Amino acid sequence: MPGRPYVLAEATWKTVRETPYDVAVLPWGATEAHNYHLPYGTDTYQCDYVAAEAARRAWEAGARVIVLPTVPFGVNTGQLDIKLDINMNPSTQAAILRDVVDVLARQQIPRLVVMNGHGGNHFRQMLRELQAAFPSVFLCTLNWYEAADVHAFFDEPGDHAGEMETSAMMHIAPDLVRPLEEAGDGAARSFRVYGLRQGWVWAQRAWSQVTQDTGVGNPALASADKGRRFLDAVATEISRFLVDLARTDPADLYG
Repeated sequence: MPGRPYVLAEATWKTVRETPYDVAVLPWGATEAHNYHLPYGTDTYQCDYVAAEAARRAWEAGARVIVLPTVPFGVNTGQLDIKLDINMNPSTQAAILRDVVDVLARQQIPRLVVMNGHGGNHFRQMLRELQAAFPSVFLCTLNWYEAADVHAFFDEPGDHAGEMETSAMMHIAPDLVRPLEEAGDGAARSFRVYGLRQGWVWAQRAWSQVTQDTGVGNPALASADKGRRFLDAVATEISRFLVDLARTDPADLYG
């Protein structure tokens, strides 16, 4: 079976050479513990799925989108004591991102979307610096899980390995999801300091002090059907964005 032409890892040189790409998508995940029932690669699996599904729909609508291989390591500086949570420092991310943008600029691929799938990753400041250095490539970023209203699909979405992520993985890779009776309840401790607890002051969470099972959010109400419906909504919104972006001149973005 031939590879999907919008997924670079599956595309051939002949396809790539002959396709004038409008938009490149760089999914960025993480490798970290997700409670007792989800795999370490959860964020990466989700990025792979959402990016490819959104690109498929955009491709069918005429947008020439290419999904780059997902980066599997994210910022896990708050989880350094959790076994095999692989940390990639923001400075390392910035260096990798710069190299990718440099390639796109050299090859005249005019738009890059960094599609984030991990709460510890933040790319805005990196893109501000890179946009100034590479003006020929329009740069933007999105968190895939914010493309649709999570509360419209889940009773208790959770923050990490909760109902939303568990439901998504039940749809994407059900064989990798352990029975829910094996999962912890995802109970989490809050900051004692008022401003931090309210959320208008930010500080990194020391993950092993926050949660006993590495989850934040109860997965008990998760289901594959909830995951399917949410992922469909997310992919629909992101594909619309990709099509719109592909059809808009980066030099004429403002109406």
